[in-house]
Amino acid sequence: MRQRFQVTRQPFSYLRLFHAVPGAPSVDVYANNSLMASGLPYKGFTEYLQIVPATYHIQVFRAGTTGPVLLDTLVEVPGQSINTAAVVGTPSSMSVRTFFETVVQIPPGQLYLRFANLVADGPDMDLVLSNGTELFGDVSFGMATNYTQIPAGTYVFHIQQSGTDRRLLYVPNIQLQPGRFYTIYTVGRMDGTVPLQVLIPLDGNSYIQL
Repeated sequence: MRQRFQVTRQPFSYLRLFHAVPGAPSVDVYANNSLMASGLPYKGFTEYLQIVPATYHIQVFRAGTTGPVLLDTLVEVPGQSINTAAVVGTPSSMSVRTFFETVVQIPPGQLYLRFANLVADGPDMDLVLSNGTELFGDVSFGMATNYTQIPAGTYVFHIQQSGTDRRLLYVPNIQLQPGRFYTIYTVGRMDGTVPLQVLIPLDGNSYIQL
């Protein structure tokens, strides 16, 4: 019988789950046969779960069912780490990408930002400021950049196809606070069946103390 996933008071890490598969149903996620997330919708994030560092057997099912399995894989969680595990791809071909959230000191008035391309049928992407400055370039599907330090403030971003001036998304008036870590996740489909958009959650390294 499956058990509910339990948090722990032993030496720990943190893991949050992110459903980034456009066109897929809400899902239940099990780790080592214990329920880790229930009814997680597309574009949904869980809270950060405190867990023992280990390699976990991850299974993903349509919400409310225990079969057929949509994804069966292993996810390694390093010791004393903060991570986001994104379920990516297409409904018929899912995988997990785990993004480690680096803990560093942030200078006053600054923040750390990175960019992730989770559009399975999309090209390599660049993240560009409204003045034409490229923050991140040639980011392929399933990849996230390293964090880069920028001043806090309100930003207008353009997401472009790498190596061209083709703009894929216009992202206006994004207010980013000092002393924070953010990841800009691009999700959706290029074929128009699920709109392209960005999600900019606050990363756990902004507030979790290891």
